[in-house]
Amino acid sequence: MFMLDKMERKLGKYAIPRLMNYLIGGYILGYIFYAISSFTHADLLSFMTLEPYYICHGQIWRIITWVMIPPEQNILFAIIMIIFYWQLGTALERVWGTFRFNVYIFGGMILTLIGAFLLYIISCLIGGTWNIIGLGSYFSTNYINMSIFLAFALTFPEEKVLLYFFIPVKMKWMAVLYAVFLLIDIGNAISAGTAGIPLIVAIAASLANFVIYYLETRGWRGLGNYRRQRNFRRDYNNPWSSSSAWGGYGRNQNQPNERNAHGRQVAKHKCCICGRTELTNPELDFRYCTKCNGHYEYCSDHLFTHTHVK
Repeated sequence: MFMLDKMERKLGKYAIPRLMNYLIGGYILGYIFYAISSFTHADLLSFMTLEPYYICHGQIWRIITWVMIPPEQNILFAIIMIIFYWQLGTALERVWGTFRFNVYIFGGMILTLIGAFLLYIISCLIGGTWNIIGLGSYFSTNYINMSIFLAFALTFPEEKVLLYFFIPVKMKWMAVLYAVFLLIDIGNAISAGTAGIPLIVAIAASLANFVIYYLETRGWRGLGNYRRQRNFRRDYNNPWSSSSAWGGYGRNQNQPNERNAHGRQVAKHKCCICGRTELTNPELDFRYCTKCNGHYEYCSDHLFTHTHVK
């Protein structure tokens, strides 16, 4: 996440702390509008949807108000949902930091906006008219909330939640269950033919930020990362080699000097997953995992996402 580190140094001061409080506040306003609509029979929520046609015709408030539309209209489930996602989002912000959490949430919203307008343009080109209305019903915060859940499950896979308030289930298995439901939605959309394309675009746009986060936390850096991992495995298996990054010393031998006999600097910290050190990536922090059985050190990208060694 080197690019994010550079962005945080320049733009971190503009990050919004406790962002989930504002999102939950938006949901509450959405429920108020929903209640008013129920009593007055005025469909206020229809003026808040992400409808590209109306946005292009001056109703620019829809760029923001679609985030306020509550994904659940049952008041009991709404309260449970609000508390649950507030806890997940707050925990992620504490672990990731305010700036990265802001990027994740706003990134999902921006990608959803882009997906909505791309779908609108494609639909207009296929239909031969620019009067395409009704796409806003496919875009909501439902899948953005799902991306928060999946990100939490990826960050804290061993954490437990109480399913139906008394069945303890680990987050990683809940994420698998969510993924199954998601695949069912995609399968239904595919079986619907062209009518299901809007739903597929909505899902892809809303979850694209999670896919990017998943690749980043798994150390995906393309060919360069593959070479680094390959060299790390080679050096670890042959620590006495003069070409080894361990500097010709055994991996269990302490080296008090900063340079070895060959004049190379010896790294004091090395990630067990990707092989990066404080010499190759000085922007990273390195920590030992207290839950692993042994002395295993990880970089900041893999400290919370690796599989614990038992």
